[in-house]
Amino acid sequence: MNVVIAIDSFKGSLSSPEAGRAAKEGITRVYPDAKVSVCPIADGGEGTVEALVSGLGGTMERVVVTGPLDSKVEAKYGIVNQTTAVIEMAEAAGITLVSPEKRNPLYTTTYGVGELICDAIEKGCRDFIIGIGGSATNDGGAGMLQALGFGFLKENGEPIAPGALGLSELHHITNINALPALSECTFRIACDVDNPLCGERGCSAVYGPQKGATPSMVADMDTWLSHYAELAKNVNSEADPNVPGSGAAGGLGFAFMTFLGGRLQKGIELILEATRVEQTICGADYVLTGEGRLDGQTVMGKAPAGVAGLAKKYNIPVIALAGGVTDEAKACNDHGIDTFFPIVRGVCSLDEAMDKDRAYRNMADTVEQIFRLIQIKK
Repeated sequence: MNVVIAIDSFKGSLSSPEAGRAAKEGITRVYPDAKVSVCPIADGGEGTVEALVSGLGGTMERVVVTGPLDSKVEAKYGIVNQTTAVIEMAEAAGITLVSPEKRNPLYTTTYGVGELICDAIEKGCRDFIIGIGGSATNDGGAGMLQALGFGFLKENGEPIAPGALGLSELHHITNINALPALSECTFRIACDVDNPLCGERGCSAVYGPQKGATPSMVADMDTWLSHYAELAKNVNSEADPNVPGSGAAGGLGFAFMTFLGGRLQKGIELILEATRVEQTICGADYVLTGEGRLDGQTVMGKAPAGVAGLAKKYNIPVIALAGGVTDEAKACNDHGIDTFFPIVRGVCSLDEAMDKDRAYRNMADTVEQIFRLIQIKK
C-alpha cells in the first residue's frame, strides 16, 4: 500500500503538516506497513510558508518590519534550499494586521514586504516565492519598492508619503539606488486573481471597499494608479497595467512584474511545482487531499483540485477530506476527486469542530474507516 497525502491546512485548526500526520495515523492503524508520504501543500495564501518549509526541510526566519500602518510588526518567512525565500506578503501588509475601524488604504503601505525581501537577500536568497493574498493595501507596491531602494519622488525630489495617498504626489520614479542584488533575483508570485491595475475591474474598484475605501477614495486611487503606471514606463517601457493580475494585492502584482521581472502563477500550480509533489504522486495507489471546507470554489484553482489534477495524470484514485462540505462540493467529483468525506463526527459547535485536538482525532478516525473499507474491498 502506497499512499500520498497532500492536504491543505484547515485554517484556524490544523496546519497542512498536522492534517497530513493525522491522516497518516489513520492509514497505519489499518495498514501498519504502508508506505505513506506526507506532502504539505498550500495554494499560495495563508499557510504557504509553513507548508513549504515543512515539505522542503527549510528554516523559519523572524524579523521586525514595518506593518501596514507604519508601526513595527514581527513577521516570519521561510528559507528553503538555502537560497529560496518563501514569503507571504500578509505577514507584513495583511488586512488582518489592521483592526476594522482603522482600515484605510490611503495610508496602508507595503513597505514591510520590501524589508522582508531585503532581509532574505542579506541572508543569501536569490529566488523568491511570494504569496500576495490578503493585503490591506492599495499603494501599487510603491512602499515595497521604496524599501528596495527605488525612488518614488515628489516634484521637489522628496520621497512620497506611505500608502495610496502618496501616489497623488508622485512625480517621477527612479531605480538608480535599487539594490544591485535584485538583478540576480527571480520572483515567482502566487496570484489567483486576474484583475488589471485600473478601471472597473481594477484593484481600487474591486478590492478597495473591503479595505476601507469610500466611493470617492476608489475614484481617486484609480486615477493615481493610472498616473503611476504611466510613470513606470520611464523605468520599464513595457509596463502594462492591463496584464492580468496587475491589480492583485492593491497593485503589488504590477510592481513585481514591472520593476522586478516577477512571474505570476496560480498559487497551487506554483506550490506543487516548487515541492515536486508529482514525483511522489506518480507511484501511489491512493492520493488523499482536502481542505477546511469543500465547496463550489474548490474546483476553481484550490489546492485539492490541483492535487487531483496531478493524480489523474496517472489514473490514481483521489479521496478528499474536509471539515465541512456543501451541496456545491459535488462539482469536485467532476474534477478528479473520486469521493470526499467530512471529518466532523457529531453535532458540535464551530469552535468545538475547529479545536485542534478534536480535529486531529476526527481526521485520523475518519481516514481509518475509509481504509478499513478499502481493506475489505481488497
